[in-house]
Amino acid sequence: MRVLVAGIGNIFFGDDGFGPAVARALDGDEFPGVKIEDYGIRGLHLAYELVSGYDRAFLIDAVPRGEAPGTLYVIEPDSVDTAAVPDAHRMDLENVFAFVRVIGGEAPPVTLVGCEPAHVGEAMGLSPRVGASVEPAANLVRRLLEQTLAAERGKKESGVWSKV
Repeated sequence: MRVLVAGIGNIFFGDDGFGPAVARALDGDEFPGVKIEDYGIRGLHLAYELVSGYDRAFLIDAVPRGEAPGTLYVIEPDSVDTAAVPDAHRMDLENVFAFVRVIGGEAPPVTLVGCEPAHVGEAMGLSPRVGASVEPAANLVRRLLEQTLAAERGKKESGVWSKV
């Protein structure tokens, strides 16, 4: 099984740097078949990576949903807007998936691990509440990876798994 863990966000915009901070916290972790990388604002690069044969992807990003800053979310998107037009100067998930569509690929199943930002604007560094959520988010990603890999091992052991 191949799994991608991608930190997303702009470190020059305060709490938008949450995804890269979590990717750095995971740096050095070793899971078989798992690639962990900080994609920052490289949306086109991430789009090409998503279509390169991964079975699953975990994307880590700041996600404003109206809760208290630092709140963590695990979001399983039902679908992705396929009508979006890609913009090479914009890095958000809608844009990444628009590029995936344009290059003719299909992304693997995606889980978004998000954090409620306090401030997204020109600033270096995370706000205190979001900064305090980095290690809990890294631990959450580790648990999700362990569950995903264990489920795959269970499929193989039960004979349900087959390689195409």
